[in-house]
Amino acid sequence: MSTTTDNGAAGRRRFWTDAQAVVLEEGFGVRLDGRPVRLPGGTELRVGSHALARALADEWRLAGGGKGGLFTPADLPLTRIAGTMLERIAPDRSETVKTLAGYAEGELLCYRARSPSLLVERQRAEWDPWLEWLRARHGIVLRVTEGVMPVSQPPEALAALMTVLQAVPDGVLAALGVAVPALGSLVLGLALAEGALAGEQAAACATLDERTQMELWGHDAQQAARLAALGRDVEEAALFLRLLQGAE
Repeated sequence: MSTTTDNGAAGRRRFWTDAQAVVLEEGFGVRLDGRPVRLPGGTELRVGSHALARALADEWRLAGGGKGGLFTPADLPLTRIAGTMLERIAPDRSETVKTLAGYAEGELLCYRARSPSLLVERQRAEWDPWLEWLRARHGIVLRVTEGVMPVSQPPEALAALMTVLQAVPDGVLAALGVAVPALGSLVLGLALAEGALAGEQAAACATLDERTQMELWGHDAQQAARLAALGRDVEEAALFLRLLQGAE
């Protein structure tokens, strides 16, 4: 049964009393009053990390506030990422890899402002190190331009980034599927996935332009709300990555 929450989002009635992480023959799962959680495609929610399974169970335990309460997909961000891993990526990784690789063609860090000088300097100081990280870590060099005119990236760089994405596990690919679109940057997404960058740092780096503009021209409530939502998406992806690796 579906209904609508106070904020207008479609909601469903919670039908369970408690949620628990369980150890399975292969991996870990979540039980709602003893019954397995099934994803929209019918797949059982099953992960390879006990820490992640406990966090998933916590989401379900809190969703809706109690039996009979309303919950929405927004209450289950880690479950959404796990669901993508299990039902979209595991059967066929190719489309996700292709989509993520496409972000390199418009890589945020490669498009620099000509003015104001404060933004120009901040972009150089905060963005150059991550392009250098990509070069040092993966041997990939991307071209940088000023203004909004497109810059063509070297085919060998795009091919190398595709190879990097093809090598990451399904769960990492699922988390990147949240982080990279939010950040607008494949480079920052990869740094996040490899533990070189924390979620809060990645979000701050990706929103450098907007934050500088507000600093110069005044606070924009709509812009601030958008940046906060972006930050939540990135933090959820970062948390999923940490839990996937077994961190508490």
